[in-house]
Amino acid sequence: MNSADLHDRVRLEIETGVKELLSKMHLEENDLFVVGCSTSEIQGIRLGQDPNREIGNWVISALLDVLIPRGINLAVQGGEEINRALLVERSVAKQRQYEIVSVIPSLQAGGAAQTAAYELFKDPVEVEHITAEAGMDIGDTAIGMHVKFVQIPFRTSIQTIGQAHTTYLGSRPKFIGGERAIYHKRTRDLPPDIIPMKRN
Repeated sequence: MNSADLHDRVRLEIETGVKELLSKMHLEENDLFVVGCSTSEIQGIRLGQDPNREIGNWVISALLDVLIPRGINLAVQGGEEINRALLVERSVAKQRQYEIVSVIPSLQAGGAAQTAAYELFKDPVEVEHITAEAGMDIGDTAIGMHVKFVQIPFRTSIQTIGQAHTTYLGSRPKFIGGERAIYHKRTRDLPPDIIPMKRN
């Protein structure tokens, strides 16, 4: 597959997968969406073996095109070399009171997607920990630690980006109080298998 065809495929798959997730998750303005991305896996190469700056740019650009009009913020997970630190806009870090740390992402320490985000964000900073409302994992990079408890796996029609296995996570508040409790009305939007059953 040539570069132009891969570009079109990656953009379409990301836009489709994220839109399907958002249609189920109903994120709100100023919510946070985290992505973990292996551009090596997108090319069909083992994780971390061939980071590609151009593909990273496609991924982040496609995500921003979907998220920005909805007022949803993006966090981009870095690699193990920087302890999976996350790139966000400075305004997000301040609003959510995340501690900013000092590192500039590169292809070999941070990865191609984070490097692209560093160039595309308005005022990027790195933070060590976040609590996102939802996220997307492109290439089995393990984003679960960054998504709010209780996490909900979602399926979409897009199970790969390029050749990278792709999974999606949402979240919901904890259900507490037992069988007599009344839960928030938004539980009606959750998949039936995660809504508590009421006893007769």
